[in-house]
Amino acid sequence: MEIRTPYLSVVIPVFNEELNIRELSERLNRVLTDMGCLYEIIFIDDGSSDSTLEILKHCQTEIPDMTIIEFNRNYGQHAAIFAGFEKSSGEIVVTLDADLQNPPEEIPKLVNKAEEGFEVVATVRINRKDSIFRRCASYVINKITAKITGVNLKDYGCMLRAYRRNIVQLMCESKEISTFIPVLATSYAKNTTEIEVKHNPRRGGETKYSLTRLISLQFDLMTSFSIWPLRMLMLLGLVVSLAGIGFGIFLLVIRVIMGSEWAAEGVFTLFAVLFFFVGGQFLAFGLLGEYIGRIYSEVRRRPRFVIENVHTRDEKKE
Repeated sequence: MEIRTPYLSVVIPVFNEELNIRELSERLNRVLTDMGCLYEIIFIDDGSSDSTLEILKHCQTEIPDMTIIEFNRNYGQHAAIFAGFEKSSGEIVVTLDADLQNPPEEIPKLVNKAEEGFEVVATVRINRKDSIFRRCASYVINKITAKITGVNLKDYGCMLRAYRRNIVQLMCESKEISTFIPVLATSYAKNTTEIEVKHNPRRGGETKYSLTRLISLQFDLMTSFSIWPLRMLMLLGLVVSLAGIGFGIFLLVIRVIMGSEWAAEGVFTLFAVLFFFVGGQFLAFGLLGEYIGRIYSEVRRRPRFVIENVHTRDEKKE
C-alpha cells in the first residue's frame, strides 16, 4: 500500500469547543478539498470536559485524513500545538484556533504566501470583533513582544499562521517547557512576513484567555526569550541608588539650613525612603524568583504533555 505524504497539515488545539467543532470540521474539509492538494487535519483535544471529543470522533467518520490526539488533561494551547507539530508531516503546517473567529477560508491565502518562499507567514486580524479590553490588552502585549524579540510584527496573538517544515522541525527539537510559539518560530526563520486576515465574532462558547491567562502568557514570553527584564531591573537599581544618594545629600543640606525640627526630626522622610527601597527589593526578588522557578521547571525535563490516545481514521475501518 502506497503511503501518501500530505503537502499541507492543519493543526487545531481544542478545549471545550463543542458548539463550534462540527461547523469548523465541515468548513475546513470543504476548503482543503477545493485546494486540490494532499492534506491532513490534526485535532488535539486538550482535556475537554464537555462533548468535544465525542463530536470530533463523529466528524472523523465523515472526513478523510483526520487525526485526533487526546490529552489526559488540560496542558494549554501551546503544548497542544507542539503535539500536533510532532504528529504532522506536511511541507506546510497551518495552525488554527477552533473558535471560528479566524475563518478556515483564509488558509489558501497563507499557503500561497508561504509558497513565495516565506518560512513563517504571520497574520494580522483586521476589523477585530473582540471587546475593547481584549484589543487594548493585545496592543500592549504586541508592543512588548516586538520590543523583546526585535521582530516588529503587528499581531502576535493570532494563532492562524503558516510554517514551513524546517521551522516546525526546529521548534520540535526545542525542548523548553515554557515557550511562546509565534516568537520561537520567528527566532528560527530567515524569511518572515505578515498578511491581513478576516476576524469573526465567536460563534459559541467562551474565550479561554482571561486577564490572568494573558498576564501569565506575557510572563512566559518575557522570561523564556529574553533577559531584558533583568537588565531593566539592574538599570532601575542603578537609578534608585543614584536617587538615594542625591536625596541623602538633599536631606543633609536641608537639615543644616532648617534645623533638626524640620520634617519631625526626619522620621517621615526615613519611612518614605525605607518603603521605597523595600518595595524595590521585593520587586527584584519576585522577578529573580520567576527566572529561578522556570530554571527549576526546565532542569526536571518533564514532558510537555501526556497523550491518552491517538484516534486515526484507519482504526475506524478495522
